[in-house]
Amino acid sequence: MAANRSATADRRARIEQMRRAEQARERRNRFLTLGIAGVIVAGLVGFGGWVLVKEKNEREQQEALAKAPVKAEKTWDAKKLGRNHVTKAVTYPMKPPVGGDHHQVWMNCDGDVYKTALPEVNAVHSLEHGAVWVTYNDKAPAEDVKKLEQKVDKTPYTLMSPVKDQAGAIMLSAWGKQVTVDGADDPRVDQFFTKYVQGPQTPEPGAACTGGMGANGQPGAGMGQ
Repeated sequence: MAANRSATADRRARIEQMRRAEQARERRNRFLTLGIAGVIVAGLVGFGGWVLVKEKNEREQQEALAKAPVKAEKTWDAKKLGRNHVTKAVTYPMKPPVGGDHHQVWMNCDGDVYKTALPEVNAVHSLEHGAVWVTYNDKAPAEDVKKLEQKVDKTPYTLMSPVKDQAGAIMLSAWGKQVTVDGADDPRVDQFFTKYVQGPQTPEPGAACTGGMGANGQPGAGMGQ
């Protein structure tokens, strides 16, 4: 009987020892899980904070660009630029033109890249709608032209085309505004886009940049805007 009681006590002791070990293991697992979860949450919070700070910095940079003057930019008095719709040819005093009387149909300017010269009277109408027109001549490096095509392609209210007889290799134009840049990576490119794509110089903000004239030269549905 004494031997049986001793064996039973030993078995109970081993069971209790195993139970305590299991409980300790469960506690360690809970602490580990909570610790990992805490690290993940902290990481997510930290990442979210970083994203917000990054977005805030980018917004402030964009606002600063929009307020700062564009170096070597030329400006024309918008009030003196005609806005009549005409059917005849127009001789503009600048190349490319930055405003003036124009055709009633605009060139599509929803990130449109044209490989051939555009009718100026149609492109000027696009500027009236708040578009930025990127132009280049034969002196522009092919790499810069490609980079600018990619930028225009993803930017609404922009268009791009060659202008063989313009003075600068790469020029940017908006209504009443124009600048010659040194290349696609010139910081004035981003600044000009930031300031003038649907910028405060726009005579008709919000007017369409689609439904006009496309690459095939055929007028679309947009008329008389």
